[in-house]
Amino acid sequence: MINWQANVLPKQFTRTVGKSKRPINPPLILTAGFLTLILLGTALLLLPFSSVESLSFMQAFFTATSAVTVTGLVVVDTSSALTTFGQCVVMVLIQIGGIGFMTVAVISFLSIGKNLGLKQRLLASQAFDTSDLNGVIHVAKCVITYSLIIESAAFIFLFISWVDDYGITGGAYRSLFYTISAFNNAGFALDSNSLMAFRHDITINLLISALFIIGGLGFTVLIDLHQQRHWQKLATNTRIVLIASAIINVSAFLLIFIFEYSNPATIANLPLAEQLTAAWFQAVTPRTAGFNTLPISDLTNDSTLLTLLLMVIGGGSVSTASGIKIGTFVILLLAMYNYLRQKPEVTVFNRQLSDKLVIKALSVVILYLFTAFVAIMIISKIEQASLLNITFEVISALSTVGLSRDFTGSLSTPSQLIIILLMLIGRVGPLTFAYCFAKPKFQPLKFATTTIQIG
Repeated sequence: MINWQANVLPKQFTRTVGKSKRPINPPLILTAGFLTLILLGTALLLLPFSSVESLSFMQAFFTATSAVTVTGLVVVDTSSALTTFGQCVVMVLIQIGGIGFMTVAVISFLSIGKNLGLKQRLLASQAFDTSDLNGVIHVAKCVITYSLIIESAAFIFLFISWVDDYGITGGAYRSLFYTISAFNNAGFALDSNSLMAFRHDITINLLISALFIIGGLGFTVLIDLHQQRHWQKLATNTRIVLIASAIINVSAFLLIFIFEYSNPATIANLPLAEQLTAAWFQAVTPRTAGFNTLPISDLTNDSTLLTLLLMVIGGGSVSTASGIKIGTFVILLLAMYNYLRQKPEVTVFNRQLSDKLVIKALSVVILYLFTAFVAIMIISKIEQASLLNITFEVISALSTVGLSRDFTGSLSTPSQLIIILLMLIGRVGPLTFAYCFAKPKFQPLKFATTTIQIG
């Protein structure tokens, strides 16, 4: 998700760039960039050699959107409907969509010897959620470098695990596809049942889950970890993301294991080692990974409700994950906790959070829930389906998760268009998407305060 802030730059920079008098709207430009990439991917998937049987425009459009937004929801089976070329197109779209097309644009500019102007630096700073215009090049290089290093290491380990079963060529191709899909939290798979066939393979489960967990932490967290390498020197955001991720993952693992332990449709009849492995994978995948080793539609109501919550929370900011983001979730928890203790400010690690940050976090959640509610209501009018299936599909799309209760393929064209819009909103972020239409208004005047009864 892109975090855009109207006050990153002085007022004059948000209105003009250099000698140009035309106003710029970074959120609109970034959203348009994603749309352009989606349309390009759609055109490539419509080529006759991209699919076994010709795809309709909606099938190609939906698939391209799901790949660019690293969601993983599909209306055609990736393994059987797409040719190797079509699958490679999906891989490229996932990679660019995951690390961000702005990262690719910055590196491309540098590779041909061009310097970034003020406008390009401004756009990149919005994508990287930083006010340091001089640091965007460093961030872009780090994103590319870390991605290549992590994906290369994962590719080698996956290849070692799969080479005996699929041969050198097949093992290499499968390893590359799953490495890119997992690190970028896309959830696309080369098997119609995702990773259910590898439920017993602890190595595959740990490698894939490690990939999407690392990818979901956020590149700023990875950069900070590499540069500081000492807990006390880490940025507050880094420590929050690491602690919250650990607590959420472990708690979800224990709860999923408890909820599913006696469920014969999932893990009840499995050996203990497989039960633990499957519970772990199902606990960490909802935070926007999209893979599954258990049938989602067979989960208990408890596990389904927990999965919905995990999808809403998502991963870290400036990452390959979406959702409301861990930082947003933690800020609101801290705000509630401090308010109940009658503390006038929100603090964490002996640092005070600004009121503006708390309001921003609240705005993200309200926009997210409002968008989800409207989408659920509209699709409920269109489709003759259970409210649970519709809600699960909407939250999965808006959080760019990709998990489904076997419902995506049965959606009508209008509902597919809504899901496509939700995937795009989820990738750029509800707040950023709203900024495409709501121009920031600078208000020098301050009004008298008043009160409204709440609670």
